[in-house]
Amino acid sequence: MSSYAISHERAHAFYDHFERKGELPHQTHYCPGCGHGIVHKLLASAIDGLGVRDRTVLVSPVGCSVFAYYYFDTGNVQAAHGRAPAVATGIKRSRPDSIVVAYQGDGDLAAIGTAEIIHAANRGESMTVIFVNNGIYGMTGGQMAPTTPLGKQSTTSPGGREKWNDGYPVHVCELLNALDAPVYLERVSLGDNKQIMQAAKAIRRALEYQVKGLGFSLVEVLSPCPTIWKLTPVEAQKFVRDEMGALFVPGCVRDRGKEAEARPARAAAPALADVPRLIGLTSGEEAVPAAERDLDLRIKIAGFGGQGVLMLGEVLAEAGLEAGYEVSWLPSYGPEMRSGTSNCHVRIGRHPVDSPLVSRPNVLLALNEPSLRKFLPAVEPGGVAIYNGREVPEGCERDDVRLAAIPVTAIADGIGAGKVANIVMLGALLELCEVVDEERVRGALRRLIHNDRYYELDLAALERGREEGRKLAAEAYGWGV
Repeated sequence: MSSYAISHERAHAFYDHFERKGELPHQTHYCPGCGHGIVHKLLASAIDGLGVRDRTVLVSPVGCSVFAYYYFDTGNVQAAHGRAPAVATGIKRSRPDSIVVAYQGDGDLAAIGTAEIIHAANRGESMTVIFVNNGIYGMTGGQMAPTTPLGKQSTTSPGGREKWNDGYPVHVCELLNALDAPVYLERVSLGDNKQIMQAAKAIRRALEYQVKGLGFSLVEVLSPCPTIWKLTPVEAQKFVRDEMGALFVPGCVRDRGKEAEARPARAAAPALADVPRLIGLTSGEEAVPAAERDLDLRIKIAGFGGQGVLMLGEVLAEAGLEAGYEVSWLPSYGPEMRSGTSNCHVRIGRHPVDSPLVSRPNVLLALNEPSLRKFLPAVEPGGVAIYNGREVPEGCERDDVRLAAIPVTAIADGIGAGKVANIVMLGALLELCEVVDEERVRGALRRLIHNDRYYELDLAALERGREEGRKLAAEAYGWGV
C-alpha cells in the first residue's frame, strides 16, 4: 500500500458546489482566461492559511466581482457600486473581530468609488482591499475605465484614450501613498506564474496585517480580461504582463508592517436607548405616560398623489414625537406630482426604531381601492384597516382584521374642502385604535399648517372623523374606544 501526501486541494474557504450555475456546480461564471478566478483562489488560500474563514466577511460591489458570494464560504455582503469601503467600514467597526475584505474592480474602486477608497484609507480603517485592475469596464460592456491606458479603444473612447480629453490613467497605489494612514500598498500582476506567486504572497500579507490589527492594506492586481479586450487568454496575459505592467509597474509601494502599531480597541458604543439623551434630544425624564408606553404602531398609509398621504404620515409622526415616542416617517411615491401612486411608512413606539420600512403593518389607512387591494393582505392578524369608501370592495374582506369603510372624501366635501379627507381619516383612527392623544395631534397640525383657514378646516375634519369613528366603534364593530 503506497502512502501519499496532498500537496494541493480546493480551499476550504470555497463552497463545495457553486450554485451560480446549477447544472455546472464546479464552474464559475467568469470568462476563460479571466483573472478573477486566480485572485479568488489566492484569496481563499490566504484565508485558509491564516485560519480566519469563520470570521471573514467579503464585501463585493457591482462589477464582475458581484457574484463572489456564490463561491466564498465566508460572510458575504453586497454593496452598491463603489461603496464597498464604506460598507466594510461599518462591518469592521460594528464587528471589530471580523476580517473584512473589500473586493473591487477598477471601474468600481477608481471611478464611482474614489471618495470611499480615499477616505477609508485616510482613516486607516482596519480592512483589506483587493483591487482587480484590468483597465476596462468588464460587466457593463467595455467602457473606458479610470485605468485604461492612453491610446486604447473602448466603447466610450472609440478613437483611443486621449489625455487632453480623457485625462491620464489613475495610479491608485501611488494616489493612496500620498496619505499618512495606510500600512500596506502593493501592486502585483497575473502576467505569468512567477508574478502570480508574488501576488499570493502580497494578498496573504495584507490579510495578515489585518489579523494583527495594523490598519489599512490594499493590493492592486493587474488582471487579464480577454473577452472585453477581444484577446485570447494567452494574448490577454501577455497584455497584462507587458503593456499594463509597463504603465502600472508592479512592486511594493509601502510596507509599514514592522513598525506599525496595532490600532487601539474602540470604546464600546452606547446603548441605542441612550443615544437621544446623549445628543440632547431628551431631558432624561419620562416623556411617555406609563399607560401609553407599550405602544407599537407600524402604519402604512396609501393612496393617490394629492390625497394628503404623506401629510397624514407627517402629522402622526410629529404627534408621536411630541408624546415622547420613538418615531420614523418614510415616504414612497412615483414621479407624478398628482394622481400617481403614493404611500408612506410610519413607526411609533416605545422602543428604538430598527427599520423605518413597514412591510407588515398593524394599521393600514387606504385612501383608494387599489391601495386597499395591494396592502390589505400584508396587514397583521388583529390589525386595523380603514378604507375610504362607503363599503368594503368585494374580495377585500378579512375576518382576522378590523376593517372599516368610511367615506372620508365625501365627508370632507361636506365640510367644504375635499383636501382634508386625510384628516377625517386621522380622526377616525384616533377613535378606532390606540394612538397618541388628540392634543398632540392638534399641536402637530398647528406646527405643520401655517394657514389659519386650513388649520380650522383640519380641526373640523378631525372632529368629524372622530364622530364617524365613535359611531363605528359603538354601533357596528364593538371595538371599544
